[in-house]
Amino acid sequence: MGVVDEPAGQAGAALLGPADIRRLAASLGVNPTKRLGQNFVIDAGTIRRIVSLAGLVPDDAVLEVGPGLGSLTLGLVEAASRVIAVEIDPALAAELPVTVAARAPALADRLTVVTGDAVTLGELPGDQPTILVANLPYNVAVPVLLNLLEAFPSIGRALVMVQAEVADRICAPPGSRTYGIPSVKIAWYGQARRVGAVSRTVFWPAPNVDSALVGFTRWPESAGQAAGVSRAAVFEVIDAAFAQRRKTLRAALASWAGSADAAERVLVAAGIDPALRGETIPVTQYIRIVQAAGSARSIIESWRA
Repeated sequence: MGVVDEPAGQAGAALLGPADIRRLAASLGVNPTKRLGQNFVIDAGTIRRIVSLAGLVPDDAVLEVGPGLGSLTLGLVEAASRVIAVEIDPALAAELPVTVAARAPALADRLTVVTGDAVTLGELPGDQPTILVANLPYNVAVPVLLNLLEAFPSIGRALVMVQAEVADRICAPPGSRTYGIPSVKIAWYGQARRVGAVSRTVFWPAPNVDSALVGFTRWPESAGQAAGVSRAAVFEVIDAAFAQRRKTLRAALASWAGSADAAERVLVAAGIDPALRGETIPVTQYIRIVQAAGSARSIIESWRA
């Protein structure tokens, strides 16, 4: 649903309405592209809802990915002490500080804009982000989320808007139809939960699918850290298990372990039924598989010595 454009305020931020969005896009010669996943939020009510659900506190440093024309950015600078906005489109990145300065002059110094690709982003200037709040591009939502959680351990919470189908995959429990690689890998870092639906009508241009809001809370200490195993080793097993989704773990992990018999020995040592499929076990059991494999290799190496 559309909203009436809001007049600029002195202390707060005047959020963008539909006419503002179209006017800004036209002035920049921006035609939203599917390649960059550009669907701009035109509903101020949706922006307020996202900011409220994020539960921001004044000393939060917010990381926003894909700010576009600044719809969400304007809501975020009101509620947090710092917003780091990462935008891949140079023209949009250059215009964002201008928009914030015009519509929230008293808050403009809270914004830092970084031109870059969040899929490969590895560092940010200044204080590190404490929370990720973003309307993630549909086509790269999962790679962006996984990269940022790994690259910035300071991110303890997140609230992201993604395609509804992607939200289902991120939040799916073991054994469900949508449980897969995104579900398990996100669970390495923390707990994801679906916190709301978003209609396609709040975007311009309107996408062909509905969206959903996903909340995330990082574990104080991951099970992998407690077990002393590396993320790379666990993710390697996850990838192998789901590369042949319908096969048993004994068969799916054969190449990873060296043979089906070796995979079975590791699985048994980990206390996992070799006849199970990868889609039925949680990340904690993938961690146990890596632990068991490490123990088995240590024993073999001691025999050889």
